[in-house]
Amino acid sequence: MKSLAFSLWRCAAALLLPALAMSAPLAAAPAKAVVAPVRHVFLIVLENEPYKVTFGAKSLAPYLAHVLPKQGALLTQYYATGHYSLDNYISLISGQAPNPATQKDCGRYEEFKPTTGKLDANGQLAGQGCIFPTQVKTVADQLHAAGLSWKGYMESMGSDPSREAAQCGHVAIGSHDDTRFETVKDRYADKHDPFVYFHSIIDDQAYCDAHVVPLADMTKDLQTVATTPNFAFITPDLCHDGHDAPCRNGEPGGLVSADKFLRTWVPRITASPAFRKDGLLIITFDEGTDARACCGEKGLPGGPTPGQYGPGGGRIGAVMLSPFIRPGTVSSHPYNHYSTLRSIEHWFGLPYLGYAGAKSVPVFGRDVFTRLPGGSSK
Repeated sequence: MKSLAFSLWRCAAALLLPALAMSAPLAAAPAKAVVAPVRHVFLIVLENEPYKVTFGAKSLAPYLAHVLPKQGALLTQYYATGHYSLDNYISLISGQAPNPATQKDCGRYEEFKPTTGKLDANGQLAGQGCIFPTQVKTVADQLHAAGLSWKGYMESMGSDPSREAAQCGHVAIGSHDDTRFETVKDRYADKHDPFVYFHSIIDDQAYCDAHVVPLADMTKDLQTVATTPNFAFITPDLCHDGHDAPCRNGEPGGLVSADKFLRTWVPRITASPAFRKDGLLIITFDEGTDARACCGEKGLPGGPTPGQYGPGGGRIGAVMLSPFIRPGTVSSHPYNHYSTLRSIEHWFGLPYLGYAGAKSVPVFGRDVFTRLPGGSSK
């Protein structure tokens, strides 16, 4: 359920967003790419806030807005790739652009129906639907094939076993997705767990069960470098990611509850041996409240405009923490969700998936990594 303000934006979008889209920054020349010595990436995705609200002087998330940037880097020109939620999550792990179903959060958990039999030159599969066929790969598939590790940590997954399992949780294929909204007992949502939308992952039940797990599992995994995955995708539940406000259990939700979640989990991550050795924590949002874009973003051939009323998902910002980032770093270089995917693939020596391979999409560069080993410091 969206906030009242967000709902009002939807109503006004058809009139306002075309003008906003026209004012979006042009794609900038990519920042100088660096092969940063990152070997453990932690990605936390929150919900539905524009940059000026999250990072403003009166932000309801002061830990995220003011404390964490002083410990790492603030990316002031980081953009989402679509609206509503699911299409952004899909972009982050596969490079696939929004299609009519993912753009509407897949009210039914149903198969993707391709209109062509193969990926195009940009790695896109034309068609629409939710669960992508095995030919569409994710960064998780790439990491596994390369002998590297990954996990999706999903808060509240399995809280109500009648809705979804505690591992690899999702509703039955072909059914209405009742997890889109929180209940008193369960605040997990399929639409915020991108891994369950790929047959390359869910078709092997044991494999999926071992890799898409409850958030509580991360506490044990963080104890050693060996047990910490190379890529950890972390999804708070519908209350703690800022999606709902207030929440059905009486919590305030919104940025207040999201900030509390970060105060709990960020110190656990940054204190872990893997993070201290060669880690990077990225905290961002799925989407903003306008349709601006950066980095030459394109839509799916024959598909909808990614931002519904404009080219992208709006300016959302991001915070990054790492031993390779000087505290207090600020970057105004344009990046988006495809940049995050491209950067992960760049660091681990993997091919670029989908629109992560577009020449206009930059890898996080020396504007972000300001304290590299060997005396290199901006």
